[in-house]
Amino acid sequence: MAYSCKSLLLLSFLILYGSLPLSQSNQFCDAGVGYTESTCGFPSTSSSKLLIKGGTVLNAHNQEVADVYVEDGIIVAVRPNIKVDEDVTLLDATGKYVMPGGIDPHTHLAMEFMGTETIDDFFSGQAAALAGGTTMHIDFVIPVGGSLVAGFEAYKKKAKKSCMNYGFHMAITKWDESVSREMEIMVKEKGINSFKFFMAYKGSLMISDELLLQGFKRCKSLGALAMVHAENGDAVFEGQNRMIDLGITGPEGHALSRPPVLEGEATARAIRLAKFVNTPLYVVHVMSIDAMEEISKARKSGQKVVGEPVVSGLVLNDSGLWNPDFITAAKYVMSPPIREAGHDKALQAALSTGVLQLVGTDHCTFNSTQKAFGIDDFRKIPNGVNGIEERMHLVWDTMVESGQISVTDFVRITSTECARIFNIYPRKGAILVGSDADIIIFNPNSSFEISARTHHSRTDTNVYDGRKGKGKVEVTIVGGRVAWQDDELKVAPGSGKYIEMPPFNYLFDGIDKADAKYLSSLQAPVKRFSAS
Repeated sequence: MAYSCKSLLLLSFLILYGSLPLSQSNQFCDAGVGYTESTCGFPSTSSSKLLIKGGTVLNAHNQEVADVYVEDGIIVAVRPNIKVDEDVTLLDATGKYVMPGGIDPHTHLAMEFMGTETIDDFFSGQAAALAGGTTMHIDFVIPVGGSLVAGFEAYKKKAKKSCMNYGFHMAITKWDESVSREMEIMVKEKGINSFKFFMAYKGSLMISDELLLQGFKRCKSLGALAMVHAENGDAVFEGQNRMIDLGITGPEGHALSRPPVLEGEATARAIRLAKFVNTPLYVVHVMSIDAMEEISKARKSGQKVVGEPVVSGLVLNDSGLWNPDFITAAKYVMSPPIREAGHDKALQAALSTGVLQLVGTDHCTFNSTQKAFGIDDFRKIPNGVNGIEERMHLVWDTMVESGQISVTDFVRITSTECARIFNIYPRKGAILVGSDADIIIFNPNSSFEISARTHHSRTDTNVYDGRKGKGKVEVTIVGGRVAWQDDELKVAPGSGKYIEMPPFNYLFDGIDKADAKYLSSLQAPVKRFSAS
């Protein structure tokens, strides 16, 4: 249906002041501003001892039928037929999979962006994650006034509402000596081991190649992973102006203004600059064949490059952007854009063959009122889609049920590889003795249906609305406590835990030897004599 300016203003008023009817689950999470524990879930009353009986335990490296015994949030035994005393919470997992909770490497909760703030904060976003089997996420801290320390403190305050595990990446938006010093503080004192550089969003977050080089060098010296949002921001700016000149102002203009070639170019440029510095590189939200092929070529040459597709790029195509209803079309606007059909299948194939390594979401949600800021100009539509709740189900249905990957590969791409890359394995990402008890019980024979009416995000739209599939998370356990069971959340704001991530992950192994080999190969400087 069409939306007039008057109706949009009314919609805005209703949402802002709480008069718009919401689903029961959205009411649960919508209590976020003035909530109490009684109105927003409740802490689990389960015992500090937990026994999961009879399931098939999945790790990235193997699967076995075994019981899992947990005490005080730690896995203390994984073997068949564990006998325990009576003071234990029992969960029957017979005929089901028991696997590490999902780790989402790419989220934006309570992020101030494009003149507004994402609708999901560190409580509603995490509640949605738990309902979808994700037990940890890594969010991006945006500096405040260019200051990393100020940004970190602001995000720690935002995260006081958290109800599960979380970590931080840090964005770099400018460069000077103070930023260089603060990067060291982030790594050595704050538990951050990754820094993101935006090659897009000209005039706000975008950085130059000079800054990129300086940032890559500093990351290498600190043992921190350099990450890039790879799009050519100057060319995107030109493409946006071109669309406006052609009279294309709707959501379709967003995709047309930033085609795959611009993602491919920026990915190639970042890869080459990382090779020049000789530091590992992580490319976030790989959305196109163009970018994927650059990553594939680099990896085949031996360069240490990680490619992260996101769920929207794996399972959607850009047809929704041409929907005649603005609100429907605008909900699909994200950057890089969701691509035309064909890119999704190619990204799935790349994920199944190891060209791409793990799956994120880029969960960055805005409601229909916020999206309507760009009703007359696609450049003003806040960029972002949902996915933190849907990721595990959609990846299983798309990749496992289709036979493209194994059940152990599913664990690898949704949990274990993320834990390895960000240096928290095997504390996270594994069902092993000594690992944190972040566990899900997954029923491969059950089914799911996604709906904006029943999801746990605060947004009133869902880019996967109506999608059905096989495989469902039935129980989510965080730190040994049941947080999701029987389609009911059992969480309280403030119960979450910040996870510090140390530097020098496995990707840095051999970097010093490669540097030494390079220096020895230079055969320089050459001693010369002057002609008389």
